[in-house]
Amino acid sequence: MNFLLKSISYIFHPLLMPIAGSVIYFITAPRFIPQEIIKTKIFGLTVVTILIPIVIYFFLKTLGVITSIHLEDVKQRKIPLLLQSLLLLLTIKMIIDVYNYPELYFFFLGILFSSLSAIFMVLFSTKVSLHMMGSGAITMFTIALSIHFGINLTLLISGMMIVNGLVATSRLHYKAHSNLELILGFFIGVVPQLILVNFWL
Repeated sequence: MNFLLKSISYIFHPLLMPIAGSVIYFITAPRFIPQEIIKTKIFGLTVVTILIPIVIYFFLKTLGVITSIHLEDVKQRKIPLLLQSLLLLLTIKMIIDVYNYPELYFFFLGILFSSLSAIFMVLFSTKVSLHMMGSGAITMFTIALSIHFGINLTLLISGMMIVNGLVATSRLHYKAHSNLELILGFFIGVVPQLILVNFWL
C-alpha cells in the first residue's frame, strides 16, 4: 500500500498535468489536426513543461534552494513556482496559440493563473497542494471538453475523480498536506478553469 500511495505522488505529479491535459485534448477534439502537428506540439510541450523544469529542479537542488521535487517546505516554493509560471507564459506565447487551439490555450492560461495563485499563497506562508491543483485543473478541463464538444467522456471524468481521491489520500498518508491545503489546492486548480471556460465553451 505504501508503494502504491508513493507511486501516485510521482505518477500524478503537477509537472505531468499540463502534458496530460494536452493529450486528452488532442485525443478528444473532434476536429482534424495533422498527426505531425500533434507530435510537434506534444514534443514542444514536453520540453518546456517537463524537461526544462527537471533541469531547473536539479540546478536549484544543487544550489540548496530546494530539497525535494514535491516542495514540501513552503519557503522553497516561491522560486520554482515563479520559474514554472514563466515557462507556462512561454508555452502560451510560443507553442499554443489562441486562434487554432482556443480550448488548450485557455487551459494553459488557467494553469498559469493557478500557479500565480499558489505563489500568492506562499507570500502568506500558506502551502497549497500542487498535486490537487493539477488534478483539479484537468478534471474541470475534461468536463468542459465533454460539454463543449458534445462527447461522452463519463469514464474519463470518473477516472479523474478517482485520481483526485487517490492523490489526496497519498498526500495525507505521507503527511505532506493538511485537509485544508488539499482543498485549497483543488479549488485553485478548478476555479481558473471554470472562469476561463466562458471564453471558449
